[in-house]
Amino acid sequence: MPFDRRTFLLSSGAALASGAALATARPAAAQSAAPLAWETVIGPSTFADYGALQAAWNYRYPWGSDHNGSARMYASADDHNHVYLESGVLVLRASRINWDEGNSSSDPYLPIRYHSGAVHAKTHVIVDDRYPQWEVKGEFQAPSARGTWPAFWLTGAWGWPPESDILEYKGDARNWFNTYDGGWDNTIVSVSNPGAWHTYRAWIAKVSATDVDIHYYLDGTWVGQHRGSNFVGEPMWIIINLQMEGSSGAPGPSGDTYYRARNLYVGRSNNT
Repeated sequence: MPFDRRTFLLSSGAALASGAALATARPAAAQSAAPLAWETVIGPSTFADYGALQAAWNYRYPWGSDHNGSARMYASADDHNHVYLESGVLVLRASRINWDEGNSSSDPYLPIRYHSGAVHAKTHVIVDDRYPQWEVKGEFQAPSARGTWPAFWLTGAWGWPPESDILEYKGDARNWFNTYDGGWDNTIVSVSNPGAWHTYRAWIAKVSATDVDIHYYLDGTWVGQHRGSNFVGEPMWIIINLQMEGSSGAPGPSGDTYYRARNLYVGRSNNT
């Protein structure tokens, strides 16, 4: 979610409207039984307690506290004001501040108006000959009011692209499933009550020496397929964050905003 994508045109056929249309196709790999050499990388108990959280996740963004909105991330093993656990649920809380904290250090360098939270997984997603298939999914209660910008996404650890956005709301009740490989593919799906629990999933499969196919799902229903060119061999961070304003509009909420995650799962096939 590095830039404002409201100005990008949707790819041909990317915006799907009806439930019937969404259920018309699923990849063969996702329908078949899991490979014999399938392994769990991050399991659903990762938010059971702070020991489990901190074993698999780091606080804030991989690059620090700032990104592309007006929220600055604050969290650590000793600071759980904006990243905390509630009975197996990860909670990210964004709070409006009433003092001048300067501007974000990331483009578009917006004034900091919120403190919020983010985590990123210690293990990278790397699609290659050894790990040709990956599944990344979780259940989320996502805010969707104007000025709120939650995300669950993958982005390149060595550079950008690649990127895959599995959950991204930008100030309304539409989720953006996005893939960036130098150009954008967008599948935009209206969601009934994003603040209720919904499951967001990506199935990533190596299809050539350089490319992957990414199949996106909402609540178990297939919603679209994107080709990720030159994704193979590129390590990607897994990030959960609650950014504010920016692409989601302004002004954002004056009170606290909450973004919740549970049953996070990352798995992969292992050909060794």
